[in-house]
Amino acid sequence: MTALHHPARDGTDGPAGPPVRIPFPVVDEVARHCLQEEEPETVHIEVHLPGRLDPDRLRAAFAGALRRHPRILMREAARPWYGRRYEWELTPEADVEAVLFPAPDRDALKHARDRALRDAPPLSASPPIRLEVVRVPEGPGADGTHGTVLFLTINHTALDGPACLRVLATAAELYGGRDNSPAAPPTRTTAEAPRAADTPSTWAPPARVAHGTPEPPDHHGNGMLVAELSVPRRPRGAPYTVNDQLMAATALTIAHWNREHGARPRPLRITMPVDDRSRAADMPIGNGTRLVEVPFAPGELSGRTDPSGMAALLRRTADRTRALKAQPRPQLGHGASLLTAPVVPVAWRAAFTRGLRRAAGPWTSTTLLSNIGRVPYALDFGEGAGRAHAVWFSAPARMPRGLTVTTASTAGRLHVAFRWSRALLSHGDGSHLRDLFEHYLHATEHASEHPPEPGARPDAGPGAGSAP
Repeated sequence: MTALHHPARDGTDGPAGPPVRIPFPVVDEVARHCLQEEEPETVHIEVHLPGRLDPDRLRAAFAGALRRHPRILMREAARPWYGRRYEWELTPEADVEAVLFPAPDRDALKHARDRALRDAPPLSASPPIRLEVVRVPEGPGADGTHGTVLFLTINHTALDGPACLRVLATAAELYGGRDNSPAAPPTRTTAEAPRAADTPSTWAPPARVAHGTPEPPDHHGNGMLVAELSVPRRPRGAPYTVNDQLMAATALTIAHWNREHGARPRPLRITMPVDDRSRAADMPIGNGTRLVEVPFAPGELSGRTDPSGMAALLRRTADRTRALKAQPRPQLGHGASLLTAPVVPVAWRAAFTRGLRRAAGPWTSTTLLSNIGRVPYALDFGEGAGRAHAVWFSAPARMPRGLTVTTASTAGRLHVAFRWSRALLSHGDGSHLRDLFEHYLHATEHASEHPPEPGARPDAGPGAGSAP
């Protein structure tokens, strides 16, 4: 094993020595450059269990999971002003207690969600995550009591949602003694090479999500609304996946919203994280997704949702997503590697990157759709606590994008989180967007398809995850 897997110990089970340091990867560095207190970069995971958890056993199991995945035990290392890199410092144990049990109250779920969006775990303490255990009167549990909700809050500069879900699955296995190995990935039948996609030009700046009713100026940060929907049906052997249905529904929702608010029709571009990592115990921990952008021309989203029009849109969407996922590409594109080359002090690069990000604001994609797909782990905490029956994720929604949609499916249900910048939308706006999304997602079920084409994909999994 390398020092990456076994950082320096305090002398009880290995030689003492200086902590191992790892330079920030490109994704981490760009995110670190652009941190804002007003809109923290957090990823939120919300896991609903039917029963209760014992505090001491859960703390021990979570600590064991952190030790099994030591790359998560890290903090930002101190550096001089002229330092040319940000570095992670691996620690043998956690610096702070990561598992918290807030006092129960009437609005416990709302308060926990607010904290997950507002309070990012600091990068200065290991690990940069927080697990809150909230007891709520959600319905009878396995032992006649009421349910528990786990809120995992992640500082997205360090980690993403799929990586931390892997750690939580390990904790569930250590806690309950049940097998929480990932399910086998869905079987797909694909052609040898993707067909050439009919892709609109990307030279024009994309549409922005039209402003709704922003909240008062003193209300900073993000708002969020979660929903549980049916997983959309599709014909057997259809040449598109559930991920393509979600992508088309998201594009139609925003186009509809913008028309309602008088915005001039412009091309849409939707960022889609793609995650090619294994979900097994050796899954790399960190920010492991790469980002691609799926374009839509204004005429493709003009409001036509009859079966033949919807089928054509789904086929075009499938061609584009499949071609984009097949292209080898760095996580943030080729330009990001130049931005993070350690040739000048990191503070200088940070100032330049922030300025470039502001200048590139008009070219930022319209929104982000992160589809986790079927949650691959049972998240079974054993007798008394039970198995997860709902799992929500949400990705940051900082301006100028201002809106993200994150989806996952558990126990045959689709769990959707709409997250927005409060400078752009209000809770009422989020409710309306949810209703539009549900309408258009349902419309994708009625697409009129011809017989399936050779190489059609029968399954739904996108291989996607959370993003910066």
